[in-house]
Amino acid sequence: MTGKTEAKIRKWVAEAGFDACGIAPASALPGVGAALSDFVAEGRHGGMAWMAERVGERSSLDALWPGAKSAVVCALNYGPADDPLALAARRECGAVSVYARNRDYHDVVKGRLKQVAGKIAAAFGAEVKVFVDTAPVMEKPLAERAGLGWIGKHGNLVSRDFGSWLFLGVIAVAMDLACGAPHAERCGTCRRCLDACPTGAFDGPRRIDARRCVSYLTIEHAGPIPRGLRAGIGNRIYGCDDCLAVCPWNRFAKVSAEIKFAARPDLAAPSLIELAALDDAAFRARFAGSPVKRIGRARFVRNVLVALGNGGPDGADAVRARLADADPLVRGAAVWAAFRLLAADDFAALAAHMEKREKEASVRAEWTAARQDGKDKTR
Repeated sequence: MTGKTEAKIRKWVAEAGFDACGIAPASALPGVGAALSDFVAEGRHGGMAWMAERVGERSSLDALWPGAKSAVVCALNYGPADDPLALAARRECGAVSVYARNRDYHDVVKGRLKQVAGKIAAAFGAEVKVFVDTAPVMEKPLAERAGLGWIGKHGNLVSRDFGSWLFLGVIAVAMDLACGAPHAERCGTCRRCLDACPTGAFDGPRRIDARRCVSYLTIEHAGPIPRGLRAGIGNRIYGCDDCLAVCPWNRFAKVSAEIKFAARPDLAAPSLIELAALDDAAFRARFAGSPVKRIGRARFVRNVLVALGNGGPDGADAVRARLADADPLVRGAAVWAAFRLLAADDFAALAAHMEKREKEASVRAEWTAARQDGKDKTR
């Protein structure tokens, strides 16, 4: 039974603008630490070394902060007004994940958490700490334990009220609070999220290999995107919503009224040709205040060029222009895109001219692989 203390906290959470709140113990949750250890041991975290470095602290909130007794889990709805998958058919446009089409949610959620945390500390004299996705805190298992929803087969939280569209933040509190009842899993036999993945990153329920995930490849991965996965990227240039967007529980989701998360006009369906031409200053200006800015211009334009390579011939001139880019990551992606868009004779002539001038090994490897692909095509 929730007492007066917990009722006050829930009231403050609602007043701060959150859409849902639950309370979980800060102690280790059954199976979470073992599952994370297995994930890392199998190499499924890819190049996210920060995940491997602090596995022990991620297993429970009180392992990260020994003073923690309870976790107040706050959720903010960012449900989109339209179907994010509709953009996949517009190959001249880039698809930016719903959560990144406006302000960086870390800033918004953290500011609200601090409001609530300050009230808790003042009213009850308890020490508090706030976490939003940047510290080694397992927000989704905590949210499930707090009764906000359940971990779907795609590995994300699913809510009966908000579907798969919730930002999560945690306030760790150094006092015992009455906890909510864990939510039962309600996916049943549905596997739409698993089947929707364009690069086959799932090999079973809640078993994702980040190394094949479009979100990982376009955001976390620093080098060239593996050639065998580039076609599956489609026109996704920052993240991927496919597994979230197909969840049947989304039909109960409320559209977010938060203007902070409504898609900026320039990010709702941006032109790939226009984005490919961004230099560093233009990239920084365009994505000021956006989470996209964190990956840097080179990684972003790499994604744009892969998307252009998956589109039509109208992008050929934009791709050609990037073959002489100062950054080798961009040049390498441009080679692959040029191979995809240009006629065989035109590409061969371009390769004969450009490959001899290239000094970067990774880019030369792209030219070599493209020429080999061209030979295989003609056999």
